[in-house]
Amino acid sequence: MATLTLTEAEALAADALVRCGTLEPAARSVARALVGAEADGLKGHGLSRVAPYAAQVRAGKVVGDALPRAERPRPGLLAVDAAHGFAYPAIDLALEALPTMAREQGIAAAGIRRSHHCGAAGRPVEALAEQSCVALLFANTPAAMAPWGGRRAVFGTNPLAFACPLPGRAPIVVDLALSKVARANIVGAAKRGEAIPEGWALDAEGHPTTDAKAALAGTMVPLGDAKGTALALMVEVLAAGLVGARFADEASSFLDAEGDPPGTGQLIIAIDAAALSPDAPERFAALAGAIEGQDGARLPGARRLGLRQRAAEAGLDLPDALVAEIRAL
Repeated sequence: MATLTLTEAEALAADALVRCGTLEPAARSVARALVGAEADGLKGHGLSRVAPYAAQVRAGKVVGDALPRAERPRPGLLAVDAAHGFAYPAIDLALEALPTMAREQGIAAAGIRRSHHCGAAGRPVEALAEQSCVALLFANTPAAMAPWGGRRAVFGTNPLAFACPLPGRAPIVVDLALSKVARANIVGAAKRGEAIPEGWALDAEGHPTTDAKAALAGTMVPLGDAKGTALALMVEVLAAGLVGARFADEASSFLDAEGDPPGTGQLIIAIDAAALSPDAPERFAALAGAIEGQDGARLPGARRLGLRQRAAEAGLDLPDALVAEIRAL
């Protein structure tokens, strides 16, 4: 294992992406997001993404020199074109504008089109909550789940995230995909030649499977069965249909360099936490206290804070093979 500080890990990832044709500001944005996810224990959205991202830049599936652009079609709306580049610089552009817009009007939203993999969805909403906003993010992803009762993938795993501020402490953060498990878990199992638990995925014929490769050729099992596919439909409408992005079954994979750019989308909503009720943040804190006051209970996202602190203090322990892979790009 190799131990890198967060700064060293960001430089490792950013320099590799620059060598592969990514503009330096975009590469730094991507590296911050990947290292942040790695530090939070979300390895499927961490540094393992550097090599496939780099391959996509080299193939033109991600436009390495893309510059995201933002327009204000309505006072409370920001329309962001990621220009088939990485999602992270486009999200950064939205996060710069949304807190001020929300304070001015009470609520604001940014729709991002022609986008890509947005990584750990909890991080953007957490950043907004740190600026006194209640925030929601919806993202659609390439097709991986069939409608309930069907066999052909129409929906992505379609993550959604939520955050709200708590006075004097880290925000509450909820970040979940709408498949029973994250697709990255199955991708990892396939790479390692490992079986997956039954109940995670179906093969191409719609039968339960423990074969990770068969699962990747089939569909994911939705979180909550039929309820999960209903939520996935909602996310498709919000993150793709509403903002002018591609639906899941029109998008190419985030995982390889084949095909044209995915062109997926994200919708981010920010609400001034005190706009409707001045004491709302204190009420949030009371609810948090009612949860944490019970033995064995914790707030969503609490585990990541401990991992983040440890990473800040002791660095990231990374497999030697992963570090070598990134350095060789």
